[in-house]
This record gives sequence, structure tokens and C-alpha cells, in this order.
Amino acid sequence: MKPICIIAARGGSKGVPGKNIRIIHSKPLIAHTISKAINSKFFSHVIVSTEDRKIASISKKYGAEIPFIRPKKYATDTASLDDVLYHAIKKLYSLGYNFETVVNLDCTVPFLRIKDIKGTVSLLEKKKCHFVVGVYRQHLNPYYNIVELNGKGFVKLVKPVKKFFRTRQESPKVYQLNGLLAFNAKTILDKKIQYSNLPKTVIYEIPIESGVMIDTEFEFEAVKSMFKKWYKI
Repeated sequence: MKPICIIAARGGSKGVPGKNIRIIHSKPLIAHTISKAINSKFFSHVIVSTEDRKIASISKKYGAEIPFIRPKKYATDTASLDDVLYHAIKKLYSLGYNFETVVNLDCTVPFLRIKDIKGTVSLLEKKKCHFVVGVYRQHLNPYYNIVELNGKGFVKLVKPVKKFFRTRQESPKVYQLNGLLAFNAKTILDKKIQYSNLPKTVIYEIPIESGVMIDTEFEFEAVKSMFKKWYKI
């Protein structure tokens, strides 16, 4: 049985307003992820979960299925990915969709490789785990160069350590999640397991240039430049 792909895309982005349908390299951002999922021929269905009618219309244009409109309560700033995925899975089962493995793709990661999408599912099948998440090595490190303010307004390391690390290379490896997520739908529903708690979660490491996410205007412009450079080459 082929996996099913779910792309969650709400209309109320704050960091980059309207980012899911902003044009980047001649088409809406979400279209890059939809096209990649469809062209992979890896999925039985490519589903977009959204509350936004414009996102739904554009998603349909590029070949995605919109079997339901997401309730607005699952499209707020406080709605979690768990809320969105639980709703989507239950709704799809109620509509007669037949699937076991789900791959969540974030439409803000336009350079994600098909082989990495397939790799997460392959790893899920090999490991006795609840989730496989796509990650890339992060040079910003809470053990070394990421700080927060203490109660007196002075900085402290986010992850205080007894031993001082002289360089970032000496520090423990840390990773950035990038929205690529594979799991067995029925296991998650039956056991009521939440992704946000990261229970029995295994990482699938990918290169940073493939996993870069767009969460800010700076990153949006950076990705536009990457498109121009790479496609020119």
C-alpha cells in the first residue's frame, strides 16, 4: 500500500504573510511541494489541508486533492501540527481513503529531495519507532552559541553545561526539524500519540541546502536567490 501525503497550509502566516502562495521561481511556493510529491509517484494521494479557499484553489490547479476544508479552529496560531494531522487522518478515513503510512510535507521547504522523502518511509519500516523526522545539522547550538535572558536580564546559555566547550565542533550535535515527517496513521490514532512530544522519534539527516525552510522574509529572499543561481547553473 502506497503512503499518503499530507501538506498542511494555512492562510494566516505571520512571519511571511501569504507565503504559501507567494510566487517563487515562477509559481506559488506550495506548488513546488505539490509537484514534487506528485512527480515522485510515491504517494497514492497528495492531500492539502487548508482553511483558505485561495490556497485550496491553487492547490487543485497544481494537482493536489482537497477532500475537505480544514475547520478554522485548526488554523489558528495556537493550533498544533498534532491537531491538524489528527483531524486530516480521521476525516480521510471517514471519506473512505485507504492508507497506513502518512508523510507530512511542509510547503516551505521547496528544495526537499524525493530520495529523502522516500528515505524517511524506508527508515520508518526498519525502526520500531513512532515517527521519523527530517533534520539537518544546525550550526546554531544551544550548548555553545544560543543564549536567553535570565531573571536578571543577563544572558545565559540555553543549555547550561558543566564543561565549557571551546568550539562549536566540540559541542553536542544538534539538528533543525524541517517539517518532513513519516508515521503510521493507525498506530498514532490507536495509541493517541502526539508528535509534539517526540516519542520514539528517529531522525533522517538531510543536507541543509535541501532542508532549508522559509519562516522569515530574509529566508524567502535567500531561497529566491538560490533558485536563480541553481537553475542558471
